[in-house]
Amino acid sequence: MISEKIAQLLNDQITKEQYAAQYYLSMSAWFFAQDLDGIANYFRVQSKEELMHADKMFNYLNDVGGEIIMGEISKPPHQFASHTEVFEKALEHEKTVTRSIFNIVKNANEEGDFATVSFLQWFINEQVEEEASASQLVTKIKMVHGNPSALYLFDQELGQRVFVADPVK
Repeated sequence: MISEKIAQLLNDQITKEQYAAQYYLSMSAWFFAQDLDGIANYFRVQSKEELMHADKMFNYLNDVGGEIIMGEISKPPHQFASHTEVFEKALEHEKTVTRSIFNIVKNANEEGDFATVSFLQWFINEQVEEEASASQLVTKIKMVHGNPSALYLFDQELGQRVFVADPVK
């Protein structure tokens, strides 16, 4: 059985993952409004991944007998100053999520909750990939700044991304 403290941290993380989904969906909408459908697609796929992360945590919490308490999801921003700002905010957000997951792992370790530590290993690995990808995209969007042809190609590149559901529970 999971402790109330760890269950609460996981419930909070579910809410954070759901907020992330809304945040990325808002970013997607911003790019759609600028007719950059490829970049909008990238953030829409990112939104779906965040919902999948929330669902994984929901299932885990249910499996270990924790009480699931859905939290309130704040309204994300919907206006951004520039293309670069969006990608920088996405990277900043991924770093925040990483710190939050690390905090849960730290607390689970302190309690000897090795099942939760093991479960969260997937998320740690995922966050390494997420931060690396977001960092690369920040670098790329800075390279295309002021170059419409390069922005077009970048948009086309990100339009190729597809959502792949993780079969792991």
